[in-house]
Amino acid sequence: MDAIQVKLTALWVALMLVFLLGDVLRIFSGDFKPGEIMGTQVSQAMWLGIAVLMVTPILMIVLTLTLDQPVNRWVNIIVAIFWFGFNLIGLPTFPGLYDRFLLVVSLAFNVLTVWYAWRWD
Repeated sequence: MDAIQVKLTALWVALMLVFLLGDVLRIFSGDFKPGEIMGTQVSQAMWLGIAVLMVTPILMIVLTLTLDQPVNRWVNIIVAIFWFGFNLIGLPTFPGLYDRFLLVVSLAFNVLTVWYAWRWD
């Protein structure tokens, strides 16, 4: 296994853990209402969409460990850029300083993912 492959896998694990930590802190801080997102009742279709979105870092762990290098490199770059943009757009919508801090950390992980994947020969 290539050293870059291990680093990319670790970055996806770290990203997933940051997302989970944010969810746990949101629960304990009381910054959420069950069944709602930003005051909107969430439907089953929306929950499915959220599940598909949130499974991508987990999927990236598996793909990073199994795909061949040329495809692996580009999949990592594309998915990390997607997450960077998604979280950058969402950053102002979170009221908690802890959430904003964790999103900035996740942005740094996305930048590192793109950087390592880009340099992967």
